[in-house]
Amino acid sequence: MIIKKRRLEGKLVETTLLNYDRAVPPEESLKMVCGAFYLPKDNELKPEGEDAHFICSEKQAIGVADGVGGWAKKGVDAGEYARELMNNAFIAIQQQPDGVLDPKRVLNEAFLNTEAEGSSTACIAMLKDNILHSVNVGDSGFLIFRDNRLLYQSPTLQHYFNCPYQLGNSKTCDRPSSAEETTVPVVPGDIIVLGTDGLLDNVYPTEIEEVLKEKTLEGVVDPWQLALTIAVDLAFYNSMDKCSCSPFARAAQLAGQKHIGGKIDDITVVVAQIVSQN
Repeated sequence: MIIKKRRLEGKLVETTLLNYDRAVPPEESLKMVCGAFYLPKDNELKPEGEDAHFICSEKQAIGVADGVGGWAKKGVDAGEYARELMNNAFIAIQQQPDGVLDPKRVLNEAFLNTEAEGSSTACIAMLKDNILHSVNVGDSGFLIFRDNRLLYQSPTLQHYFNCPYQLGNSKTCDRPSSAEETTVPVVPGDIIVLGTDGLLDNVYPTEIEEVLKEKTLEGVVDPWQLALTIAVDLAFYNSMDKCSCSPFARAAQLAGQKHIGGKIDDITVVVAQIVSQN
């Protein structure tokens, strides 16, 4: 089953979403094999872009962050906040005692140790005991595919259209207490696609399903190559399409706003395939 945790009126609420008819024998230990690709948008003033990510194979953890671009109006590069936040998350994960897994605690420690100006979304996922534990703030997120079909997609957390929850040192920013926690049991062969909104605003899950059908014919996946394909052939290509009904365009329409085509943005894609430790 999938269990989501969020705070509602100051109380921690758990919601069970799905049950599964497939399970992994308790004696079979799983791991994530990961790869990532980052494509910053063309901006000579910010060659590093505003996204950040990490992969920690030792602790079986991955994460992404997306600096909120609105800070540019104040002369602040929110990418610096995102990069410091992800670096601090990586450090916090490394410092966790063996056997301890708490993404919410990792995010909180990273948040408290990040001093840069700006704000950022964040999503961290960790694998332990064949369960993917995640914490998410904002409109970055992840999708899980099983047998080349979408199994689960993390929800977007936003105050209103195009204003996601965001961590930052400003009094108007959100805090890790606003994060949504999720646990999802995984099985060998599952593929996790973690990304910033440069991916999620431009690509529908069905498009990723088609890529997976082509790239997983033999069951073995090159996570880096798959991340590159999703980032460039799907997200970047779609972002440059001025006529498509992108996920962002559809969300804008639902919010009563007008936007046609893709959304040009930094694009980060992290791919993890679930495989047996053996």
